[in-house]
Amino acid sequence: MGNYISQRLEVVGKYFVFLGELLKCTVKRPFHLNQYLNEIEHLGINSLFVIILSSGSMGMIFALQIVAILQDFQAEIGAGAMVAVAMGREIAPVITALMLIAKNGSAMAAELGTMKVTEQIDALEAMSISAEHYLVLPKVAAAMVVFPILTVLANLIGSVGSFVVSVGLYGIESGGYINYLFDFLSPRDIFMGLIKAFVFGFIVSTICCFYGLNVSQGAKGVGDGATKAVVASSVAVLVADYLLTTIILRFIYQ
Repeated sequence: MGNYISQRLEVVGKYFVFLGELLKCTVKRPFHLNQYLNEIEHLGINSLFVIILSSGSMGMIFALQIVAILQDFQAEIGAGAMVAVAMGREIAPVITALMLIAKNGSAMAAELGTMKVTEQIDALEAMSISAEHYLVLPKVAAAMVVFPILTVLANLIGSVGSFVVSVGLYGIESGGYINYLFDFLSPRDIFMGLIKAFVFGFIVSTICCFYGLNVSQGAKGVGDGATKAVVASSVAVLVADYLLTTIILRFIYQ
């Protein structure tokens, strides 16, 4: 047990050392603009379909549950507001982060891990090119830009899915549904989700890149590194979600 804890603490220590190296890279020149744009395209544009599908499904499923509950109180018209607030505060940032971990987080770790075991990163360092600056920093910056943007999209698509179910399936009056939604939903509900998405982007990208740069043992190590990256970043997102919710509710909603 003691050996296991010491190993975990060693990994955490290495992670924070990695963050320190990454922080130093933020002021280094040159900035490889093409790298940043390519990462934004890969993380953002290529992930639109999975975000649209997952957030639309969540909005529709949540609407089914909420309308079924509110029918007992003759308050179905409030379903849209409840779904919109839940999407803005919690569901959209979390589902976006988890989908991008599955799609892109594992790919980050596998890409860097493959470069590590095939000695491509050693070749970069031999040419005095920092792997953190050239490979990792564009991924982290792109994630911190893309996660909030996709979260906004997830909010919109989830609310549309809720509208389709509530109005189309249950016959709720559309005008009142929309008016109640905008009366109840506040900008700080959306802002709360965007803060979370920004932090999640940093957490996911740094953890996945960290595990990718620390793989060993050839192809097996690449697979293990990708698996560890997905598990660790998913757990970190859920823990961070709880902590951020506690902090935001205490200081913004008071």
